[in-house]
Amino acid sequence: MTELRELTIVTIDTPTLGDRSYLVHDGEVAFVVDPQRDIDRVLALLDEHDVRLTHVLETHLHNDYVTGGFALAARTGAAYVVNAADAVSFTRTPVTDGEVLAIGTRMRVTALATPGHTFTHLSYALVDAATDTAVGVFSGGSLLYGATGRPDLLGAEHTHDLVHHQYASARRLADLLPDEAAVFPTHGFGSFCSATQSDATSSTIGRERQANPVLVQDVDTWVRELLQGLGPWPAYYAHMAPANAAGPGEPDLSAPAVADAVELRRRIEAGEWVVDLRTRTAYAAGHAPGTLNFGLDGGFVTYLGWLLPWGAPLTLLGETSADVARAQRELVRIGIDRPAAHATGGPEDWATGALASFPTATFADLAQVRHHREVVVLDVRRADEHDAARIAGAVNIPLHELPTRVGEVPAGEVWVHCAGGYRASVAASLLDAAGRTLVAIDDSFDHAAEVGLHLVGPESA
Repeated sequence: MTELRELTIVTIDTPTLGDRSYLVHDGEVAFVVDPQRDIDRVLALLDEHDVRLTHVLETHLHNDYVTGGFALAARTGAAYVVNAADAVSFTRTPVTDGEVLAIGTRMRVTALATPGHTFTHLSYALVDAATDTAVGVFSGGSLLYGATGRPDLLGAEHTHDLVHHQYASARRLADLLPDEAAVFPTHGFGSFCSATQSDATSSTIGRERQANPVLVQDVDTWVRELLQGLGPWPAYYAHMAPANAAGPGEPDLSAPAVADAVELRRRIEAGEWVVDLRTRTAYAAGHAPGTLNFGLDGGFVTYLGWLLPWGAPLTLLGETSADVARAQRELVRIGIDRPAAHATGGPEDWATGALASFPTATFADLAQVRHHREVVVLDVRRADEHDAARIAGAVNIPLHELPTRVGEVPAGEVWVHCAGGYRASVAASLLDAAGRTLVAIDDSFDHAAEVGLHLVGPESA
């Protein structure tokens, strides 16, 4: 007798956005949940596992990325399963609460209405019909690891209703599924779609039932604490759901036009964004004047997508063509499809004259310099981070507000910091382009108190 193999669940991580997609198959046919825009990753897995895709499932119209679902279904001929209540402009396979999809001979997927992250959010519970085993639930932005999806992305006028829906939805999943059922969320791995973050990489209904605040707290306590902890989200989120409702096609990942130094200077002088993808250390040491630094080694796509005026021309500068291609892949996931131009090499290839640079330092250096002269300490962390603990006398302009508030930075030598160095480097490049004298602090904020800088907290506000 042949031993029955388990269903295969392949996690497709997109760590730069803090999201996961899933490929599930029985050895012959497969379905995918919440695919990202760059569908070549899924197509490669289908080939690797030698399975045929029959269904693409969306848990919701995503707010933090452009889906690859529509394009993947079109490419493969799979059914594109989207909530019947979602207002979309394309033909889909509509699904409603309680409907069961038979995928192959073994996979039975039940759509479960779990509003809260959006009003039409669905989760998908998977049962292996061959063993009558509840395998798990693909919970999208509903029940996450130690958290839930945030309920405020549709606007303040809907938050009260959505947060209460979210509480009820999480409890519905916990009531319907056994303890051993696995939880497979889309968000919660760094995405701003998550109300809070967790370091967990896997979980079960039983584990969440014991530790997830939404399943252990009363509704009033949970609602109050969740809403108090919500901060701002990236500006590009406003464009994601409309793009997803329109049915986005496959992205064009071919190389953009090549720009030489003269062309780059023309673009910079025209006010366009020319972005240097190198590390912050390399950028500080020497860069083409007027370029901005969003290194690929940090939160590149989140912060560039947040700060770049939507629809504005964008030019990418990378040391190699692979760096530019990586940046393009990240950008198409949030709907920034075609950079205006690109260049490779180094800053000496990108500048028509002398390079610009600025010094970097540590918090210990800041503590020393403040003994000798006055400097402006600019904190570009979010307001909630600044309020929790800040250097006495620091000016707070959150990074996502800095492009429109550079003029508010006080006169003088600016020492700019964040929590770890990445956001400070982005801010430093904006200040440098504006002609300010600056020092970028490339250090962990945890060291600030250790070196004698006086920190103040909420009680001093």
